[in-house]
Amino acid sequence: MNEIDDGRIDPQEMSLAELREEITEIDREIVELIARRTYVADTIAEVKAGAGLPTTDEEQETRVMERAGRNAEQFDVDANLVKAIFRLLIELNKVHQRENR
Repeated sequence: MNEIDDGRIDPQEMSLAELREEITEIDREIVELIARRTYVADTIAEVKAGAGLPTTDEEQETRVMERAGRNAEQFDVDANLVKAIFRLLIELNKVHQRENR
């Protein structure tokens, strides 16, 4: 990958095919991170179940959403989009946790 000083890709040095290959790799990494996050969330669900704790922890969800917004701003990404993605991840984890209790 050809990068400029701040880590971004220099489009002047990459062909369309190379850029598409980069997107393919990023997409794979996103899926890998979602899988890792899901695994950890499943482990948290097991710990909660063992301790008799409820599936939902609204204070933790608020912290996650706030952190997602801060991270979005740090990387100059639309915070509303990032928060929507995290809300979806949280909801999917909660459904999965309830189904497996």
